[in-house]
Formats: sequence, structure tokens, C-alpha cells
Amino acid sequence: MADCEKINACPFFTDKMPDDSGLGAMYKKKYCQGSNKECARYMALQALGPGNVPLSLYPNMVEEARKLIKENRGAA
Repeated sequence: MADCEKINACPFFTDKMPDDSGLGAMYKKKYCQGSNKECARYMALQALGPGNVPLSLYPNMVEEARKLIKENRGAA
């Protein structure tokens, strides 16, 4: 599987969590080098656009991403 196109520019890894070891490395392997379709941040980015994904949203927070998407689509 190909790496996510945002792998080098994801604010989650550049600003919040180092991706060279521990939990950050596990997230990166699963969501960035695995299936970005399962990444909550990628889901929100695709639905809401750049700048609308909170830094507090972790890649595994799919339910929170769905809620965010629903709330923001309803407001549009």
C-alpha cells in the first residue's frame, strides 16, 4: 500500500506527536503507511478541507471525526 500523500505534512506529526518512536511510530505505520482511509484526520480533511481538522484529533478517533464532519456539514 502506498504512503498517504500527507505523510510528510500532517500537522499531527509535525506539531503534536513525534513519529520516530513509541505511539507516534505505531500511528504512522497503521494510518500513514497503512490505510489512510481509516485515519480520522484524513477523513476530516477530505470532508472539511485543510485548516478544519483540529490538532487534538488523533488518527484513531474515527467516531469523533464522523461527529465533527456531521456537525460541520449541518452548519454549511
